[in-house]
Amino acid sequence: MDIILHPGAHRTASTSFQHYMYRNAGPLHAAGTAFWGPREMRRGLLAGVVPRPGPIPASRQLRRACGRIELQMAKLRDAGVARLIISDENLIGSPRRNIRDMRLYPAIGERMARYGEALGGRIDRVVFCIRAQEAYWASVLAFSMSRHGTLPRAIELEHMTSSPRSWKGVITDLACALPGTEIVVLLHETCASVPESKLSVMAGLVQPPRRHAREWLNRAPGLDELRGVLAARGQDPRQLRQVAGDVWHPFTQAQRAALHDAYCRDLDWLRAGADGLAKLTENPAGAGTVKAPAADGLRRGQDDDIEAKRLA
Repeated sequence: MDIILHPGAHRTASTSFQHYMYRNAGPLHAAGTAFWGPREMRRGLLAGVVPRPGPIPASRQLRRACGRIELQMAKLRDAGVARLIISDENLIGSPRRNIRDMRLYPAIGERMARYGEALGGRIDRVVFCIRAQEAYWASVLAFSMSRHGTLPRAIELEHMTSSPRSWKGVITDLACALPGTEIVVLLHETCASVPESKLSVMAGLVQPPRRHAREWLNRAPGLDELRGVLAARGQDPRQLRQVAGDVWHPFTQAQRAALHDAYCRDLDWLRAGADGLAKLTENPAGAGTVKAPAADGLRRGQDDDIEAKRLA
């Protein structure tokens, strides 16, 4: 039985993909595909893989988790399941932790090494979707603010912008944690809204189900909603910067340019082969054409002459 991990790095796309998988459980099961997502996580299926504080030692928590996981996987094998897809946006760490640390998934290596051990070292493929840093941070900060998070301070935004940690570092840590595992990188811009194309990349299904494939869930709150949140807290809603439409952009133009450049360097590295650590799939079947990041006066430095295809 193949084991495929989808540690989503974007809440909206991950939630929509998981909804698609659950709603198509019948035809997927008939095709030999099983799915573990947030429902299974809430029931404690993987509890203890990443240790929780308390009186039970981490090693014992992991042993219990290994036994629980192996029992469920044996049931799947007995049922004739050919592949198991595991998807949860918090497998690699939470967006809240990223905001606190002001950098991308600092604990991904340790966490994924533990999941690899819990799954018996049998992870065949990891399908990881990345997003332009400017859009990623704006989205997770908007979600945080709508859930009682505070408005980010200027020094915090500067730390996010100037952090040397980019998707290259995240993917490198992932590859080191799971040696020998195939790592496929997808772009949010081309695969977020087409879960059936993402599933084709994951599982090699020629005709994946298409029902419930356009149900876009858990979107980040827009500018008007966020201004309402601030007003309800007695804060000045005019603090939120507007660039275009109902979208909040917390970064200055110079910071956006720096984040844009960092993302271009990530894409250049991936297109050049990612040092043999990962494979970039820019245009999954039926996902349309990938376009270069919009200029908007943000391009600068030596990347000015690169019209690279772009992620969302």
